[in-house]
Amino acid sequence: MPGYAIHLAIAEEYLLKHKNRIEDYDSFIEGVKFPDSVKDKSLTHYGNGSSNSNLVRFLEENEIDTSFNRGYFLHLLSDYLFYNKYIECFSKDIYRDYDLMNKKVIKKYNVKITSDVEKYLHFIDEGEYKVFDFEYACKIIDEISSLDIDQIKNEIRENPNNWLEFRNE
Repeated sequence: MPGYAIHLAIAEEYLLKHKNRIEDYDSFIEGVKFPDSVKDKSLTHYGNGSSNSNLVRFLEENEIDTSFNRGYFLHLLSDYLFYNKYIECFSKDIYRDYDLMNKKVIKKYNVKITSDVEKYLHFIDEGEYKVFDFEYACKIIDEISSLDIDQIKNEIRENPNNWLEFRNE
């Protein structure tokens, strides 16, 4: 999964880029945070875990008719794309990369850190990136936040098999 700071940056940018969508800010952000707020992420990601977010199953069981569900769907979409499009390899080094870039991501995207998220964030001021760097994180944030959730939802419903391919860890 992208780190909490990246998920929240995607959400903040999404809200800025899609102002025509009227969202309840707090509910949308709660939806973005929810899937990673539980111990067993397979329950909230509709797959084996955050690396196998099953968007088809989510849409079979949920409508995207509330700000919470839109935020929840954006989180799962981010996880799916992160693991299946953006990140080349799975490595625990990614968590150190998050720690290196968290301050920069929070500052650049004006991410509001609440107490329920604060406990998951760690900060390292110096070091080398191993899996991906801050600039690439910004590219991911920009691309995912630009997507039209309703269009993606329709694509998934029309061609579910295109969204059921998962890269193995």
